[in-house]
Amino acid sequence: MAAIRTSFMSGEDERQYMIREDYEIYEKYGAPTGATALHYHDFYEIIYILDGEFSSLVDNVTYFLKKGDFLLIGRNVLHKYHFIEGKHSRSRRIVLWITRQMLDRLSGGEQDLSLCLERGKGAVYHFPLHYEGILHELLVRAAMTDVPDMEGMKGKRLYDRAQLTLFFLYLNELCEKDAFSSGEKTRVHHELVEQVNDYIEAHMQEAVSLDELAEQVHMSKYHFLRRFKELTGTTVHVYLNNKRLIHACELLQNGEAVGEVWGRCGFADYSSFLRNFRKEYGMAPTSYKTYLGKRGSSFSEI
Repeated sequence: MAAIRTSFMSGEDERQYMIREDYEIYEKYGAPTGATALHYHDFYEIIYILDGEFSSLVDNVTYFLKKGDFLLIGRNVLHKYHFIEGKHSRSRRIVLWITRQMLDRLSGGEQDLSLCLERGKGAVYHFPLHYEGILHELLVRAAMTDVPDMEGMKGKRLYDRAQLTLFFLYLNELCEKDAFSSGEKTRVHHELVEQVNDYIEAHMQEAVSLDELAEQVHMSKYHFLRRFKELTGTTVHVYLNNKRLIHACELLQNGEAVGEVWGRCGFADYSSFLRNFRKEYGMAPTSYKTYLGKRGSSFSEI
């Protein structure tokens, strides 16, 4: 039987958005040059380590991954690749991006297949070899760009979705078992980032200043700004802006009126909100709402 090929994304590919509207699966090698800055997206992400080591900062936790680990990242969660000198050049992994709408479609109203991804902002699991082998096989089959003995098969799309459905059925069942959750030795909690995050979320509608945040973490402004960037790779100002925009997107997804959203996210005025929203998403909030409506309609017709 000929070798099976999967979609491949080079380590240099900096794209952190989906081209398709449902899901994408890629195999990646080496230390990425992209994804090194904190970013977020409105779809779920799963990283499965095939070989080598990898690490990622998710929210306020850095996870250190090894062969066989599964990293689950929720929607609209700030995260980035965490570089460690000389550690990740031989890393090999499969990356799965999937929308909530697609998971709802796979669930078919019988079982919520997104539960394993909604448990928290990020989580790492390491399953026994037997179960890992099943998940590995299903994920690879869903990622196939060609199937030698099924060439020209009209039901390829249905076949791919069947593999994905089985993958998430197994994954949800396994994630229910605490014994498979990765231990504390594989992660580092960053209290400073957690304090900043919690304060911003508790005061989302207010004009939070850098001086105010520095006071909350009991540090001088200079040391606070420097330490925060060391941990996250981004400035406090950019982090604060991202948190506001994430909240804005969540409100818009829940049907809130555009004219009401900016004030609930801490922006000084609508002009500031519009400028930042366009810079981040390449469209106005009104266009984003239209896009959400069209995306929902396209999935209801599948």
